[in-house]
Amino acid sequence: MCSPASPLSPPCCLHNKRFEVPHVHIRTVSSNPSSPITNTLDIAHNPFGLTVRRKENRRALFDTTIGPLVFADQYLQLSAKLPSHNIFGLGEHVHTRYRHDTNWRTWPIFTRDTQPNGRANNLYGHHPFFLCLEDESGKSFGVFLLNSNAMEVTLQPAPAVTYRTIGGIFDFYIFFGDTPEQVVQEYLELIGRPVIPPYWSMGFQLSRWNYGNLSEVKRVVERNRAVGLPYDIQYTDIDYMEHMKDFTYDPVRFKELPEFAEYLHEKGQKYILILVRTTSRRVGGAPYESYDRGMEKNVWVTKSDGRTPIVGRVWPGETVFPDFTSETCIDWWVDEYERFYREIKHDALWIVRQFRNHKILNELLYSMTLCMDAKQEWGDNYDVHSLYGYSMVLATEKALQHVFGPNRTMMLTRSSFPGVGKYSGHWLGDNTATWNDIKWAIHGMLEFGLFGIPYIGADICGFFGDSSEELCRRWMQVGAFYPFSRNHNAMNFKPQDPAAFGADSVLVKTSKHYLRIRYTLLPYLYTLFYKAHTTGETVVRPVLHEFYSDRATWDVDLQFLWGKHLLITPVLDPGVDTIRVYIPDAVWYDYETMERLTDRRKHVDMYLPADKLGLHIRGGAVLPTQRPEVTTTHSRSNPMGLVIALDDNNQAAGELFWDDGDSRGITISVSLNKVWLYFRHRCVLKPFLRRKGKFNSPFPTRPRVLFLHGLSLTLGETYLVRWDMEDEELQRFNCHPEENADEAKCKSRGCIWKPSSTERVPWCFYPKDYGYVVTAATETDSGIMVDITRNVKHRISARPDSPDINNLRVEIRYHTSDLLQFKIWDPTSDRFEVPVPLSTPDAPETDENKRLYKVLISNKPFGIQVIRRSTGTKIWDSSVPGFTFSDMFIQVSTRLPSKFIYGFGETEHPTFKHDLNYHTWGMFSKDQPPGYKMNCYGVHPFYMGLEDTADAHGVLLLNSNAMDVTFQPTPALTFRTVGGILDFYMVLGPTPEMVVQEYTALIGRPVLPAYWSLGFQLCRYGYANDSEIKSLYKDMRAAGIPYDVQYADIDYMERQLDFVLDSEFAGLPAVVDSMRNEGMRFIFILDPAISGNETRYPAFERGQAADVFIKWPKHLKDDIVWGKPELYQLSLFLSLISWPFHFQIYRAYTAFPNFFRTQTATWWQKEIQDFYNNIMKFDGLWIDMNEPASFVHGTVGGKCLGDPLLENPPYMPPLESKHLGLNHKTLCMNSEQILNNGRKVRHYDVHNLYGWSHTKPSFDALLSVTGKRGVVVTRSTYPSSGKWAGHWLGDNFSRWDQLVKSIIGICRFREVEGYLPNARWYDYHTAKDVGVRGEMISLPTPLSHINLHVRGGYILPQQKPENTTYYR
Repeated sequence: MCSPASPLSPPCCLHNKRFEVPHVHIRTVSSNPSSPITNTLDIAHNPFGLTVRRKENRRALFDTTIGPLVFADQYLQLSAKLPSHNIFGLGEHVHTRYRHDTNWRTWPIFTRDTQPNGRANNLYGHHPFFLCLEDESGKSFGVFLLNSNAMEVTLQPAPAVTYRTIGGIFDFYIFFGDTPEQVVQEYLELIGRPVIPPYWSMGFQLSRWNYGNLSEVKRVVERNRAVGLPYDIQYTDIDYMEHMKDFTYDPVRFKELPEFAEYLHEKGQKYILILVRTTSRRVGGAPYESYDRGMEKNVWVTKSDGRTPIVGRVWPGETVFPDFTSETCIDWWVDEYERFYREIKHDALWIVRQFRNHKILNELLYSMTLCMDAKQEWGDNYDVHSLYGYSMVLATEKALQHVFGPNRTMMLTRSSFPGVGKYSGHWLGDNTATWNDIKWAIHGMLEFGLFGIPYIGADICGFFGDSSEELCRRWMQVGAFYPFSRNHNAMNFKPQDPAAFGADSVLVKTSKHYLRIRYTLLPYLYTLFYKAHTTGETVVRPVLHEFYSDRATWDVDLQFLWGKHLLITPVLDPGVDTIRVYIPDAVWYDYETMERLTDRRKHVDMYLPADKLGLHIRGGAVLPTQRPEVTTTHSRSNPMGLVIALDDNNQAAGELFWDDGDSRGITISVSLNKVWLYFRHRCVLKPFLRRKGKFNSPFPTRPRVLFLHGLSLTLGETYLVRWDMEDEELQRFNCHPEENADEAKCKSRGCIWKPSSTERVPWCFYPKDYGYVVTAATETDSGIMVDITRNVKHRISARPDSPDINNLRVEIRYHTSDLLQFKIWDPTSDRFEVPVPLSTPDAPETDENKRLYKVLISNKPFGIQVIRRSTGTKIWDSSVPGFTFSDMFIQVSTRLPSKFIYGFGETEHPTFKHDLNYHTWGMFSKDQPPGYKMNCYGVHPFYMGLEDTADAHGVLLLNSNAMDVTFQPTPALTFRTVGGILDFYMVLGPTPEMVVQEYTALIGRPVLPAYWSLGFQLCRYGYANDSEIKSLYKDMRAAGIPYDVQYADIDYMERQLDFVLDSEFAGLPAVVDSMRNEGMRFIFILDPAISGNETRYPAFERGQAADVFIKWPKHLKDDIVWGKPELYQLSLFLSLISWPFHFQIYRAYTAFPNFFRTQTATWWQKEIQDFYNNIMKFDGLWIDMNEPASFVHGTVGGKCLGDPLLENPPYMPPLESKHLGLNHKTLCMNSEQILNNGRKVRHYDVHNLYGWSHTKPSFDALLSVTGKRGVVVTRSTYPSSGKWAGHWLGDNFSRWDQLVKSIIGICRFREVEGYLPNARWYDYHTAKDVGVRGEMISLPTPLSHINLHVRGGYILPQQKPENTTYYR
């Protein structure tokens, strides 16, 4: 008898150790947030409450101040106001609608074995997660409560949610997303992304409880084979067991079960059996070895005394319950399973009965389950009851891996908890053959997609009850599109396998028809599971996930999608052949006729007779297919194909993941890209396609669907499907690159507004003649001079604060045979031009025959065309609409010769080759760690383009203002900058290496670093004192690790003051001298910011006397523009306040040297000389924070003097924190700098040159002070910085993705894919000829070495290595 729980629930004490869920995938929350917590969280103190807000708009998402927090020992309650009624998730229950009713509905959550009958009962799984769609923008968030105690969740009309649980803690996780899909992906990143099941498990499956004997099972198999039903898997339920005991089989009724798997395998089918986790006690002294071994090892859940196994009653009678949270029990389970597998071969496992209990609202938690004080390794059953299924899944995964080894198998569980999907699929339990249940199954599938268990389905035709032919027919139709597609029913009910209805029945014919479609599309479904496994995308997808901006889709829950591209519309009511359905806002094609639907974004009546289901392909899809067979074993040997359905833009894209379908960790990926479709592979398993070829097909102007059948393509080779057609949308150039474009804003700029259904295509674009026209042109042997005027037809100023300049001059100079320049400027004003000297010849190349290029000028609109003479390829063509030249906004676009574009920086690019699908990259130097589309430390407006002829060229825009570049798939490129002029330099190659050589000849060849700087170097921020550096050095030498250079970061400084040694590092000079005497080199760091309010700081005093610091223009204020330096150590008190407040109040004022001036270089060199002579020797300099970085915005006090448009120009490129202005974390843009020629310029124009100006004085000082070459390493760079310094990629993170991005390559743990060009290559380590050329190759990645290959025909000088280069 279970002991009654205490009715008292005292308040919880702070020091009580309360139960927390021991989740294997969710790690402790990191204390290193990606952004300050104050950006998203407000804390109310009295009464206490938390409000979680969306960072970008401060919208309250989860506001707990709506009600009191209650935290007693056995009663916890928390309420939160929500921003929307669009709530999805919470489980497991039967929800009669996918979107929750918020009219005071309460949903209990506590795992139980009960029939899903439509009442608000808690079912098999425990999933306290919901997703909330905020509005039509798609902005969504998710809320997950990590708590396994019995609980309930109440939704009320506020809208608000209330949680009540009877134990544990409140451990909430909030996920912010721009779309619902993104929220799911973030949630699954936390709990574990789903398993990718074996390919054969995607096939159709048959099962029932109580076939009676194996002969009946075989009769069912044979009759379904006989009708030609696609059918991969046969199950047996508990009736195969002896007295329903795990790890046994009935020796009479299932005598031949040991051979059953082979019987199925002969026809390419698989066998799955059930285990029910309860272990029977001995009955009447009869032997039961599994039980006996479990008793010997004490593997059972016990009573409250922790010793006595608790006994229940399930199928076999009196039973004990394995404690799967115990390692001893897991070992026992693995051993028993392995023993059983040796006797009964099978292919996968179905586990059920993970604790049975009855309704938790009947006053007894232990009704139909174990006592709540029962003991497990993880804790009391009171706390871990809902984790029993989860722990069994973990144990079973270990058993399956032990038995199946490298082969992927499958697990199907009934009880679930967040994270189960990482290992297992799930079915929706013991449903009933009713029309309600066929509807509710769709809601359940959609919800388990949210919960991270995409391998999901319901018992087709219903488990309980006799299914009518009509119901089973309609259920077989929709069930053909369940990810887990199984027909299963209970004992004592009529058979419902398809063949039972007769070989000539409509049910059999329609079942075969839609299962054949399923098998045809299995490559697409399998790819969806790969995407779920790698990114967390949903497989079965709610329509609203794709069309969230359409409110009508929020309640579409009886239709669903496979991924993005396949819409399934089933008939779910009796006696009807016409149903009311919703057609989302896209192009749709009927799968069976390929006719394009004329309706979109509306409800329509769809005719679906008895044998039909609605199935539609979304325009824009490329679906991989394979000719179907009756099993996946046979279909996988068939040729593959593609279905290509064009969208509104006549474009299509898709993906294919392919492997052997069984093995763990083997991947072959194929990308199906827009217009040009090409195949790539990641690693070669075996050729699965055979015929080489190229498909060229002019596509008709009216979009239709293209089928490619019988494709036999060889992995590793490229195939192109090219459709030559004019695409109007690809010719659009964006007239409103800012956010929130609308028709009124668009037309006010004199532009065209035309919505598009194609993602990212601009709706606001320039008329074809928008720009300038030629008024005069003069051509000579050395170039062309052109005057141009704005087209008077478009005199509307797009940005009133930046008036357009009507008359411009264009000069094109033929510098050399492979270098030309074209410059566009206002001849009537003295606009800023970049003072970076370039190496151009004194005399131009006047011989046209020697030039690799010819230049043409086009009119209406004005444009420049640069053509490669040898091929006729236009490598630059700016004769497109949109050219704009105003005071603070300049824009020019050009068509590109191909989509192979490389370069631009500095920002983190996910691939070396740019993605041209409407991506914009901002450029403005900033103290910003690498991140996607975040402008970082340097500015490099240079790109290299490859042409279709394999020639290459390079283009530099010599402009130092804030700017961005936008790629579009035309292919085309748009430059936008907020000042200066347009000054382009183009080099013609024609090889990529020659492009780099010609470019560096123009900007300056890189410095030759000191030989020792090529050795290994060690550094860290955070050395505590000189003793730590000394110990590190000794340890490295003792280990014999080659090691040339030791660094010191700002730790060595007294309060981060340049040139001042901290007392903790008083012994560092001696340590450095000792290291240098042994052949080592030393580099120390210098930041440009100089403290200005120290009591005695000679560096500042001498600098002030020499007038080296950046100041305001005198007419505004005769004073230094004060900033503040970085704080690297926060006290406990200061860590509780925001960093802007801390820096504003507590840190020193700092001044920034103006390194353009000769006097500044002289001062800087003297400070470095004094440090070298009087404090510490060194061999190189590391200059940092020279973007320049400040830790107040603009200046102390935050008020920048002068024109506010300089801080927030009329056009703001997409920069990190752009809403805070250009002065975010740097100086005011109106700060005055003085060039070496005495010209005064705004920081607005030269900000991006600060690091460049800092580098040469540092290089000159190092050479002068040390008398040796040395090395300078700088963080902020601009073209030609390499003449004096090297660069590192900044403050990255210790993550695998950062390793990948550091080389813009692909990394794999077991193998890496590489391309060996067409030459002879030798393995560096073995000196053996690799024997492969001009091919992709998979290479092993042992931890002992990296793959290195030497090209044949070359001699590489080498030298015996030592621990430092000193001994060379």
